[in-house]
Amino acid sequence: MLVDTPGLLLAAVVHPADIQDRDGADAVLAQAAPQTRHVQHLWAASAYRGGFVPWVQAVWGWTSEIVQRTADAVGFAVQPRRWVVERTFAWLGRNRRLSKDYEEYPASSETWLYLAMSYLLLRRLCPTS
Repeated sequence: MLVDTPGLLLAAVVHPADIQDRDGADAVLAQAAPQTRHVQHLWAASAYRGGFVPWVQAVWGWTSEIVQRTADAVGFAVQPRRWVVERTFAWLGRNRRLSKDYEEYPASSETWLYLAMSYLLLRRLCPTS
């Protein structure tokens, strides 16, 4: 999942569980790139260490940074920039259809992600009294 700074969904790719997120990053960035020409910098979790940073620079021309856990952190600690995507997962998790894996096809799951984010945006634009 790729989100912008406020945590709004830019792109999502649902893949089988036997594919690590870092290995699926190329699919989500390829999906997002045509619509996100304004993106200049990416923050990624520590699972993306290794060749991700130079790959993003070489292929997409974006700078990227791995969010590292601070050395003095004990137990749970909010990491700068990492909480943005985690908050988006929490927002999406409030939707019953996304709380469990009900879908048979990955395309259906992706569609429900976009529908849930659309609903969230509409609720923010037109709040009920």
